[in-house]
Amino acid sequence: MASTLIDYRTISGTIRCETGLRIGGSNEHVEIGELENTIVRHPISDEPYIPGSSLKGKVRSLLEYRYDRRDSRNLPKGQGGRDDGEPCQCGRCPICRVFGPHKNPRHEQGPTRALFRDAQLTEESRQLLLDARASKGLFFTEVKTENMIMRTTGVATSPRTQERVPAGTTFHFAISVRIFSDDDESAILGLLEEGLKLLEQDYLGASGSRGYGQVHLEYTIA
Repeated sequence: MASTLIDYRTISGTIRCETGLRIGGSNEHVEIGELENTIVRHPISDEPYIPGSSLKGKVRSLLEYRYDRRDSRNLPKGQGGRDDGEPCQCGRCPICRVFGPHKNPRHEQGPTRALFRDAQLTEESRQLLLDARASKGLFFTEVKTENMIMRTTGVATSPRTQERVPAGTTFHFAISVRIFSDDDESAILGLLEEGLKLLEQDYLGASGSRGYGQVHLEYTIA
């Protein structure tokens, strides 16, 4: 008997940037003197946001490390598995049920359970960044300059500039969770909560080993 969709649950709240956050965008037409390492922005408002794909991918990756599901087929090497770094596609584990089996059209898990929405600026942070733009000329972000240190001489070389969302900025996020008749609702929500807790211990976006992307989450489940 096929399972039926019986309910939706919503995990929603705020993501606060404890340190600068960088999720890279693209500059297809970079003019001379312009910043190359830009962040992702809304195409109309130019406001930074956190793509749902970035949040989903990071949470899934952390859970796959936590439960050793990094092999794309979750089979031992030599038994048909391949450790190629891609998401799990076994189609049997709880992670595949919640996030979807990667590149596996032949599975019986049904639709992906967790729908990660793009996280938009909270109204408070939007106003703070608009005020900073008016008073300081900041374009919703900070520009951080970094260097590489030559080990033999101790001299800084290869300067580069990185665009980041400033520490203290907050975003509103939401995850809509589908619940089907054959699901263990508490297990699905528990797995997502565990992933969000792991995210707070890790980082979001790029350059986490250099201090970027530390976040704090506050949320409720309804």
